Amino acid sequence: VVLALGAESIDVVIDNVGGPSFPGMLKVLRRGGRYVSSGAIGGPLVTLDLRTFYLKDLRLIGCTAWDEPVFPNLVGYIERGEIRPLIAKTFPLERIADAQREFLQKHHVGNFVLIPPPAGH
Repeated sequence: VVLALGAESIDVVIDNVGGPSFPGMLKVLRRGGRYVSSGAIGGPLVTLDLRTFYLKDLRLIGCTAWDEPVFPNLVGYIERGEIRPLIAKTFPLERIADAQREFLQKHHVGNFVLIPPPAGH
């Protein structure tokens, strides 16, 4: 993660993976950054060096449920360019099995996006 994004290059990390990537996620956060966890598909136990946490003035936030306006607000932030999703790779929808296999290898940083065929195809 640090090699892909650079140390202290991000203000907010939204992570639903957890696991071994957790320390790297904290390293990419700038001073005063926020780490939001909404899942742990990579593993629920992580290693935390408390010095990273307090010396960088980080906030750790857990999120289990969304209030109704969260998703529309998130879409608005993306549309206005206020936040950018990190896309690791795109796949045509008919290659969903390939996307799943690559996802399970857990060697990517960012999201996989499935592209549906044009309407009428």
